[in-house]
Amino acid sequence: MRNNLVWVCRISVGLLFIFSGLIKINDPLGFSYKLEEYFEVFHIGFLNSLALSLSVILCSLEIILGFALLIGVRAVSVAWGLLLLIIFFAFLTFYSAYFKVVQTCGCFGDAIPLTPWQSFSKDLVLLLLIVVLFINRRNIRPLFSNKTGDHLLIIAAIVAAGIGLYTYNFLPVVDFLPYKIGANILDEMKTPPGARPDEYELIYHLKNKKTGDTKVMDDKDYLKSNIWKDNNWEVTGNPESTLVKKGFEPKIRDLSIQDAQGNDYTKELLSSPFYNLIIVAYDLNHTDRQAIGRLNALAATLVQNYNTRTVLLTSDSPKDAEAFSKANHLVTEIYYADGVPLKTMVRANPGIFLMKNGTIAGKWHYHSMLKYENLVKQYFKQ
Repeated sequence: MRNNLVWVCRISVGLLFIFSGLIKINDPLGFSYKLEEYFEVFHIGFLNSLALSLSVILCSLEIILGFALLIGVRAVSVAWGLLLLIIFFAFLTFYSAYFKVVQTCGCFGDAIPLTPWQSFSKDLVLLLLIVVLFINRRNIRPLFSNKTGDHLLIIAAIVAAGIGLYTYNFLPVVDFLPYKIGANILDEMKTPPGARPDEYELIYHLKNKKTGDTKVMDDKDYLKSNIWKDNNWEVTGNPESTLVKKGFEPKIRDLSIQDAQGNDYTKELLSSPFYNLIIVAYDLNHTDRQAIGRLNALAATLVQNYNTRTVLLTSDSPKDAEAFSKANHLVTEIYYADGVPLKTMVRANPGIFLMKNGTIAGKWHYHSMLKYENLVKQYFKQ
């Protein structure tokens, strides 16, 4: 009976850790943004420069520990590692939920968004399973010899780190973001007719003038009880608005593209019936200058031969962007958007979109951008 329980916990925890690690290492840059949010919450922003490295290490560690648990190699060390890791994750998710600071934990990346309380509940279940494994850590039997198990573990570590390095340099293998190829950005921003809106309730704090008693009531009970007719009770402070049920939310809700004067160009840029080349460089100070040079040459050729509209999107100030444009002799128009949606658009700085009628026809990391001849053959000569 005990062996069966250990095996159930072993398989469940092992597979879940591998799945969680693979989902996050598919987008290590996205997970590093989440780590930076936690760094800001705990006032350790000086670690931001290490966020990407820590992202790859943590994701790889999840995969390695999950795989090691399944094959039973170094069971005692693995049990300790799993216990410490899940305690750490449970603390983070509880802190996020209780203090309402980081509203999505990033446990499963953008593939399965969880609220902090959902994440904390998941971690509590995992903690229970891992405690069972920890208590029985010396009863976890390996599937292979120690030598073979160690070799397999090294291979797993190389594969995990390799996936992280590849997806960082060439975009996620599976794109879970709303700006994936084939998505129409304007459609993703719309709220369909009849969609359920958010539901809120008002919370009233009341005090009895005679007795000093206090009450807390929601708006329904406040009206139903007719307490508002009783002159002895008065509302103290302002009513608090609390979200009761989340309504429909567009996949893209924070994108606004503007020119240097603050005029909105979102619809104009995204509804063009012709191909537009859009270069996304959310932070010009840290963008790859050589890549910008290559993309600028590509843009100039497309403008000359196909009259293609080319745009640079950035979150930098107009003053800094104009200075950057002059220094790099850019031929692109420059427009501005908040850094958060730009980071979500493409996990690269710079990244590239080819768009038509608001639909993303192509999307590339600057390392994998098609050459001019291939781009023309694949898109412009169809």
